[in-house]
Amino acid sequence: MTSGLHHITAITRKIQANVDFYCGFLGLRLVKRTGGFEDAAQLHLFYGDAEASPGSLVTFLAWEDGSPGRVGHGAPSEIAFAIAPAAIGFWLTRALQFGVAATGPSLEFGEPVLRLTDPDGIIVKLVGTEAVAAGAVWPMHGMEADDAIRALRGATLLSEKPEETSAFLGQYSGFVMAAQEGTIRRMTSASGQILDIRDATGFWPAAPGTGAIDHVALRMADRGAVDRAAAVLSGADANAVNVHDRKYFYSLYVREPAGCLIELASDDPGFGVDEAPGDLGTTLFIPEHFHLRPEDIVPMLPQFGLPGEPRTIYRDLPFVHRIHEPERPNGSGLVLLHGTGGNEASLLPLGRKIAPQATLLGLRGRATEEGVARFFRRFGPLSFDQQDIRAEAEALSAFIEDMGPAYGLSKARTAFVGYSNGANLLAAAMLLHPGLISTAILIRPMPVLDALSDVDLSAARILVAAGDRDPYLPQAQDLAKQLRECGADVTFTALDADHALSPDDVTAAQSFLG
Repeated sequence: MTSGLHHITAITRKIQANVDFYCGFLGLRLVKRTGGFEDAAQLHLFYGDAEASPGSLVTFLAWEDGSPGRVGHGAPSEIAFAIAPAAIGFWLTRALQFGVAATGPSLEFGEPVLRLTDPDGIIVKLVGTEAVAAGAVWPMHGMEADDAIRALRGATLLSEKPEETSAFLGQYSGFVMAAQEGTIRRMTSASGQILDIRDATGFWPAAPGTGAIDHVALRMADRGAVDRAAAVLSGADANAVNVHDRKYFYSLYVREPAGCLIELASDDPGFGVDEAPGDLGTTLFIPEHFHLRPEDIVPMLPQFGLPGEPRTIYRDLPFVHRIHEPERPNGSGLVLLHGTGGNEASLLPLGRKIAPQATLLGLRGRATEEGVARFFRRFGPLSFDQQDIRAEAEALSAFIEDMGPAYGLSKARTAFVGYSNGANLLAAAMLLHPGLISTAILIRPMPVLDALSDVDLSAARILVAAGDRDPYLPQAQDLAKQLRECGADVTFTALDADHALSPDDVTAAQSFLG
């Protein structure tokens, strides 16, 4: 029976730091980059050995600037990689050189263990062991093959029901009890890989989020083995069993009795079904079931550089933001502010269509309303928190002043696009800080500021794109009038649209920008 680990999946808050750690520091190979199978706008990266072998893989879902998760019972708490016992000294020295937090070495179940902390706070153990066969090492400058990571060693699961968790894993995945130290039960597999079940009675429950390990995937020989396991689990009335075709493997998800998410994943067909061995991890794959065009989703995915490649160094500015660089930038910029419920990536596809060669910069609103992001608070549909508007306009002003030195964007060559709530903040910022923005596209806006006097917007060009079926059309007309009275060069257009974005918005914006 095939048994062992297939992969371990976790969640990261900063994909560039994640790539730098797992590729640049640990020396793993990026073997696949995809849009998420549940959410195509979520980047999913797979790291492994040179051949993307089952049992070598650790994968990360990117929740850029997402809320942190919590380690607790009902989830994994540690990832362990196998190295040669003699390589512990090399890795301790390397951790010191790279500034990676490390503790140990210590002895666990007779094996030397060095504990590291990745950029999201996930504990990564390097375990000196001969129990796991070495995979195909990915060559890396400064690291000898004898010192490199060999494969996954295992994972630690926190369980309030350790006996039931152990029994479940033994029944359905081929792991068997091997030893116990203190509150940890060690289960081993035919591959030599292990699962440590730690008694977490009295711990707080786990919570999903960045810095959390989502699930552990265990190896099955093929699709048939997964289907047979699904039939047995369904007949045993196990927690909800979901079967999925993930293109590179076929798998089912099930929660063991203590709540930890377990995936049973087939070895076949493997990661070479759409890329040659030498090209693994170079092409972005978008799951076909979303029926999306690349231009509709690629701009929403965070960009990153592999070790040695150019990358954007994000700066600490007043708003959470996302940068998307075109293949052939022309030196122009487009700053985008989403509507209620959006985020920093929401308008990036729109921006890429409007200005294909511009550097895009998407902002995330800092106010929340019923759990969704906004750029300022409101008391009702047409009643707004004036103090909050002014505070956020001041923050936007600071962001705009800093973005030039931070990212090389020229104010003179940068246009601003806002949709709905984002457009309202842009208009308010222009009225409160004349001269801040010279070119703006306001899509479905309305006036939100109390009356102002002596505002000079004579240097500003503004497109107001209203919808002729939008219930807020009169308010958009009022705002256009207000901006004209302040001297702005305003182009007003009522498109065949309601309040939602439409393809005509792209056409109108392109025409306006020339």
